[in-house]
Amino acid sequence: MTASELSRSQSIGHSHPGQLHGDDVLPHADEHSNHPHVHSEESLRRIVNRLSRIEGHIRGIKMMVQESRSCPDVLVQIAAVRGALDRVSRIILDEHLTECIARAAKQGNIEAEIEELKSALDRFLP
Repeated sequence: MTASELSRSQSIGHSHPGQLHGDDVLPHADEHSNHPHVHSEESLRRIVNRLSRIEGHIRGIKMMVQESRSCPDVLVQIAAVRGALDRVSRIILDEHLTECIARAAKQGNIEAEIEELKSALDRFLP
């Protein structure tokens, strides 16, 4: 899914960390949210690009395993992917706080939005 396709679909619903499925990146129909998830084309492009690099890195790790490369080398690469995913998660969380939480505060439904964020964080954090 391209950034422009994501942008067009962003009025469908709202996605949170831990709810990404298939080709979904940010916009995702969510039965718990009733507000639009609006992000700039630049933001979507940046996140999609990072996820594409992570996807390529994971394919590289898969090849390493198939080639019977050393376990420590594979573990180092897995750690790199984990760090990259953490950085993408930070970007998504930062945007959620600055955009979605701020919007909810202006609309007077901050409590519901905070509860939804807490629920997502409970699933996201170890």
